[in-house]
Amino acid sequence: MRPRRKPGVLAITLAASVLFAVLVFLNIPLRMDMAGFLPKGHDDGTRFLLREVQGGVAGTVIMLGVEGAPEPELARLSLGLHTALAGDPQFVSVLNGVFATDQAETLRNLLFEHRYQLAPDNSVRKLDAQALGQAFSNVLDGLDSAAGSVLSDALLRDPTNAFVQTVRALEPDVRVRVVQGVWFAPDRPRALLLLRTQAPGMDLARQAHVEQTITAAFAALHPGSARLLMSGPSVFAVSSAAGMRRDVDMMALCSFALVVSILYWRFRSLWVLAAIGVPFLLSLSVAMLVVRLAFGFVHGIAFGFGMTMLGVALDYPVLLIGHRDHGEGPQATLRRIGHSLRLGVATAVLGLTGMVFCGLPGLAQLGVFAAVGLVVAALVTLHIMPRLVVAADLAPHVSGPSRPLAVAEGWRRYRVLACLPVMFCAVALWRSPPLMDTRLTALSPLPEKTLRLDDSLRRDLGVPDSSLMLAVSGQNAQAVLEREEALAPVWAQLQQKGALAGVQEAARLLPSVQMQRSRASQLPPLAVLQVAIAQAREGLPFRATAFDAFVADVARARQMPPLLPQDMLGTPVGAAMAPLLFARGGQWFGLVFPESVKDHQAVERALAGQPDVLVLDMRKEVDSLSAYHTGRTLRWMAVGCVLAFVVLLVGLRDARRMFCVIGAVGAVQITVLGAFALLHQPLTLIHLIALQFVLGVSLDYALFFARPQLDAEERARTMRTLLTCNAMTVLTFGLLAACQTPLLREIGITVAFGVALAMIYGFLLAGQRPNIGPPDRP
Repeated sequence: MRPRRKPGVLAITLAASVLFAVLVFLNIPLRMDMAGFLPKGHDDGTRFLLREVQGGVAGTVIMLGVEGAPEPELARLSLGLHTALAGDPQFVSVLNGVFATDQAETLRNLLFEHRYQLAPDNSVRKLDAQALGQAFSNVLDGLDSAAGSVLSDALLRDPTNAFVQTVRALEPDVRVRVVQGVWFAPDRPRALLLLRTQAPGMDLARQAHVEQTITAAFAALHPGSARLLMSGPSVFAVSSAAGMRRDVDMMALCSFALVVSILYWRFRSLWVLAAIGVPFLLSLSVAMLVVRLAFGFVHGIAFGFGMTMLGVALDYPVLLIGHRDHGEGPQATLRRIGHSLRLGVATAVLGLTGMVFCGLPGLAQLGVFAAVGLVVAALVTLHIMPRLVVAADLAPHVSGPSRPLAVAEGWRRYRVLACLPVMFCAVALWRSPPLMDTRLTALSPLPEKTLRLDDSLRRDLGVPDSSLMLAVSGQNAQAVLEREEALAPVWAQLQQKGALAGVQEAARLLPSVQMQRSRASQLPPLAVLQVAIAQAREGLPFRATAFDAFVADVARARQMPPLLPQDMLGTPVGAAMAPLLFARGGQWFGLVFPESVKDHQAVERALAGQPDVLVLDMRKEVDSLSAYHTGRTLRWMAVGCVLAFVVLLVGLRDARRMFCVIGAVGAVQITVLGAFALLHQPLTLIHLIALQFVLGVSLDYALFFARPQLDAEERARTMRTLLTCNAMTVLTFGLLAACQTPLLREIGITVAFGVALAMIYGFLLAGQRPNIGPPDRP
């Protein structure tokens, strides 16, 4: 007679687990940006530059494109966006070739007054009789032109075109066309805008609101067939965070539905579902707490990965309940399977060492999350679940021998055939081993289409690619500007060699005080200038007083105080300087972005040994760091495998079982790697992480298949429980293949394939026929 169920203990335990999980989830927010998955740099300098690229002022730039309509319509939309956004306090600047009237007037007056201090061409300050004679002749030609009557005052006041030279020096090296006063791409009908936001690039909430503002402003203009293109670091951050949030929500919902469906089909009992929910909730909650304490935050990808662990963390309670016969005490069940369960947990955790110690905080989170989840689920199964099982009298709905399983057992006589695909994959690995791709491209949350759009807008607007950047440091802003000016001969030499096309730097927009004073000192004294003007006027039809305003401007420029960075605040020049000149921790820095770099090594050699100059090849730096972390992962994987082997050797004490377990696990790894070789798929750090997880699950399955079986019923229980565990793991990790985040997608595909193979090879190569013998040691 079956014992009467007393599910009160189970209900109370489940309620407490739910309450604990809710408190943990409410108090530990998820972080969705990708900064945790990027390398930190090998020294203070590279760490600084990587931080600036990821979250500095440069991250506040947004590039807009409007296309899909005739150019007059695109110009209207560009002007409309400028009008709608320029007055919004969320934006520091909105540039499209048109300045607001007050901005344009203020900046024009400022530049005109200081034109002799700002113009880079020294010829505009060469005011001897010969140079002025040529300048006056040019003025005369201008006055005779159609626009002469309109420009007469400007021509007479600035005969050497110092103002024109100043404005040209400030213009970025863009390739835009100007249509109806606004910027257009040089080779296509696409209107362009360049924005900078008040919010930091990594402030996802404020940047999401910025994007909503831009989208709403565009929709209010009734764009018709025109479409808005948007790119930039903050756009990428918001997009990737939204994609990860969708992935996490999808994983939470679908994983829960799938696992619940499988477990209910297997056990046909809501009480079993309630009991199994206890170790899952506790393992997930404790894993979140440990990750939060160890890393200071929990990443959304780690949580999403934890939800897929639902199919693995539940293996242990499923194995306990699935191996229990009706009326059997759970301690008796544990005496049969406990030793294999403990070995499986130990080896699975050791298999994650490469992930835990890879050195990348984000990936290390995945390893810690998985390891803690497995350990907690196992501890709850061993020490809490037995009481719950007895209280609710939990056992499988179907038990005893199974004809289909017996037929499947017959297939094992042909298990030698399983060696054929292993041998085939081994040959493929020997002939064409997969290459190691040590780049961090696998961590990019962005699709290729988005990256191509970003490259296109950067080329159109002349926004430099930050793959190579430099930082000049100094005690104050003027020291930085002077250091940048000292590098001008280096840039000129590199441009002559064709190594680069130009640079964007703060000193180009605003010369240092020392440079401005030097230029002002080149202007002649008043008496000398008046004599030169009189000589230059000879033979030309100018009145004696025609250039009085010019003389007054030169005299004023000789005594005028230099322009300072703070004088440019509130102007487009100030907005352009902000990402290039700034203070951090009491030190001033100037970022220099070379454009169209043809020879990175030549640039690095030219700047080698330059004081206060740090050069960083972003791609090279990130790739070298990725290679370092990949090597570190491989080394720790080897350590974990050796330790797991030792644990198996000590725990099994049976050479035949040891050989079967290692053979099944090795067959899985060789087949997965062989598939990569046959598909010509390079191995990345992400694949190594996935292979570690496959290793742990394979060991778990092989140990249970290799466990001595008491009878046919015991063998059938093992088959049913492992099939249930395998179905949960394959389906939950298979869900990751539908994720938008490449990291999760690659892990999902690799793990689902590997775990499916683990079930097949474990059954064929590690399975033991039932025999009569001593039970599995506790």
